Amino acid sequence: MKITVRIFLLIAPFLLVQTQAHEGCTCGAKLVAATTKTVTSAQAAGTETKDAPKRHPLRGVIVNVLPEQSALLVKHEEIPGVMKAMTMLLKVNADTLKSPAATKGTAITGFLLRKTDGWWLEDVRRADSADNPKL
Repeated sequence: MKITVRIFLLIAPFLLVQTQAHEGCTCGAKLVAATTKTVTSAQAAGTETKDAPKRHPLRGVIVNVLPEQSALLVKHEEIPGVMKAMTMLLKVNADTLKSPAATKGTAITGFLLRKTDGWWLEDVRRADSADNPKL
């Protein structure tokens, strides 16, 4: 498969020149569209890395605090397109463990992201009473 893609990329410019020689032909435009990559402004500026994990908003309740594992056991609502509602162990940094929000029974909000070593919870905050999850 990799060889086929490399061969195509090597001969694509020649195909484009060939197709542009035909007046009124749109096949060259199709080839350009198929080989053109859309670049976001963050990618162009070099501020976005392809390894940056996607952050998903999370609402839940802390079931347990596990400082020896640098983690919180959280019962969270469904995260559309990512996972169903469930209770799971989420890794957090040391500052999060020291925060007043990191207490058993606290309703929280934060951002869930997948890193190479598992699921992490960042920007953990107490949920407003009006936003308390109904779990």
